[in-house]
Amino acid sequence: MNTNLSNYNRNLKLNTSIENRTIYSADYAELNVFETQKVAEKVNLQFGFPIIASMLTGKKVMHLEGMKSFEFFPGESVVLPSEKKMVIDFPIANAKNPTRCLALGIDPDKIKETVQIFSENTRIDFENDNHSFDASAIHLANNHQVQFVLDRIFSTFLEDGTAKDALLDLMVKELIIRLLQTKAKVMLVDNETLFDNNRMAFIVKYMREHLTENINVDKLADKACMSTSNFYRNFKNTLGETPIDYLNGERIKFAKKLIQKTAWKFSDIAYKSGFNNTSYFNRQFKRFEKITPNQYRKLVKGNLT
Repeated sequence: MNTNLSNYNRNLKLNTSIENRTIYSADYAELNVFETQKVAEKVNLQFGFPIIASMLTGKKVMHLEGMKSFEFFPGESVVLPSEKKMVIDFPIANAKNPTRCLALGIDPDKIKETVQIFSENTRIDFENDNHSFDASAIHLANNHQVQFVLDRIFSTFLEDGTAKDALLDLMVKELIIRLLQTKAKVMLVDNETLFDNNRMAFIVKYMREHLTENINVDKLADKACMSTSNFYRNFKNTLGETPIDYLNGERIKFAKKLIQKTAWKFSDIAYKSGFNNTSYFNRQFKRFEKITPNQYRKLVKGNLT
């Protein structure tokens, strides 16, 4: 890991002394590396996609809803669902020995694809688990197999080469399978496959396939053959957010890919992502990503300028 940190240090972009962020992107994953250089408390962090977080150096104290607060050390991982709010303390961070943590976001479609392949070949057993499908976060301590794959993914993100994305794709699949062999499988299967073959799954698929079209709640309710009020309530109960918030989140994910892969103006990216108003696009991007589209472009490793 020392070599990885040395390579990472050469790419680090420091802005403030709390949760400085560097982003590395691939086809189906996004690696966020955070560095904190001073003691801090009650720092809020949230992602718009499922993540697995792993400590690199230092120590954090994690406060997550539904769980007792716990200390987070190198060699440990935490798996969190989309939009999970974290409150973090940094009790020992300083400029000479900063606290570093990586957060790997994985495309939900890649999770679903891998879960389906795995479940077709290996039975996913929940019978002997001592936790429920309501798990909101999973703390994995001393799981060497998961940590080994995360270390390899980190190393590969820092490399250059034509095979980089292909290698990361294989490693991300391996990581998902490793997680399916832990108690984190509850979260992956619950979030990605339990709602197959129902109307909400159909609507989500429809939204993803028609991101650039003019979509409103009435139209979605009609597609689901439900009243608007009943559809709105069922969608929010199933997915934890309103239909428009979910749609905007999917549009922002698509916009991020365009930012990574093109040098287009942000007004064009907004239009191609389904936003008719650039100002609204900017506000939604800042809401979901906590940074502006321009800041995101500058943060992405190897970004187009």
